[in-house]
Amino acid sequence: MEFQGGDPLLRFDLIERAVERVLASPELNGRRVRFVVASTLHQLTDGMCDFMARHDMVLSTSIDGPAELHNRNRPIPTRDSYERTLAGIGLARSRLGHDKVSALMTTTRESLAQPEVIVDEYVKLGFSEIFLRPLSAYGFAKRNQRHLGYSLEDFQRFYARAFERVLDWNSRGVALREVYASIILNKLLSPFDAGYVDLQSPCASGRGVLVYNYDGFVYPSDEARMVLESGDASWRMGRIGDPLSSLLNSDAARLIASAGDSHSAEGCRDCAYQPFCAPNPIDSQAQYGKPDASPLLTEHCQRHMWLFDNFIARVEDAEPQQLDMFHRWAGAAGAAA
Repeated sequence: MEFQGGDPLLRFDLIERAVERVLASPELNGRRVRFVVASTLHQLTDGMCDFMARHDMVLSTSIDGPAELHNRNRPIPTRDSYERTLAGIGLARSRLGHDKVSALMTTTRESLAQPEVIVDEYVKLGFSEIFLRPLSAYGFAKRNQRHLGYSLEDFQRFYARAFERVLDWNSRGVALREVYASIILNKLLSPFDAGYVDLQSPCASGRGVLVYNYDGFVYPSDEARMVLESGDASWRMGRIGDPLSSLLNSDAARLIASAGDSHSAEGCRDCAYQPFCAPNPIDSQAQYGKPDASPLLTEHCQRHMWLFDNFIARVEDAEPQQLDMFHRWAGAAGAAA
């Protein structure tokens, strides 16, 4: 269970109520629930850490790179977003443990010229993994494509340079795992699929994840919730409080299952990577205004086809030591899923 925002630490009282209610539910039947809070960490306090320590909770934050880049990507009036996030990371690590805080980065136009600097920042801050994620063209990001956006080819060049830097650090004895690579290598090298939602067939949005939003409705993914911010409410599965059976049989859920099936979608049936992924109807809707546009036209498909091509070539050319590392990453992808 992940709490997102805005910033959920602004209403930590609601997080406390939710965690305690879930843990007190007789329907748990002994199942373990992992609680994650996604936050800038700007509002983190000792008291919050005490509660999270008692419930073995973990934190996820964002670091887009060094201070100048991060502060430009994530501006706040005091112009110290980076410094405040680092203070939160320090507090969380001291109170919860080093491995209880992870970070994600989002690639913006400003990031493209700094792949090595961004990777180096993660090493400097003591993280053991980095997720080289592209910008998703949803919600706020879609409305600001002119300032933030870039082409798929731009991202490919950025990713290739950043990944070479990751390999360089590993060759020097610094263990740094690239999460996107782990997900792709899991598909290629492991018989045990990690279940990464974005690459399941049929598309696992609405089955592998449900988003309970502040507007009182349930959505099949965070991306679907962001589509709502652009005025499109078509992905609503039902209201909060509706039974799970009703949500899973909603029009939105059925549409995802049909339009997100790699066995039936034109362009997927004959694709060499058909066993590894599936169309993303929500991505299609955001780009083309309809959930069943040809997958080959979507950024989702083009990006992942390139990644599969890239890592097949890397596996074929890898030296034994690097191939061993790729196999370890493939097995570790479950943590990213």
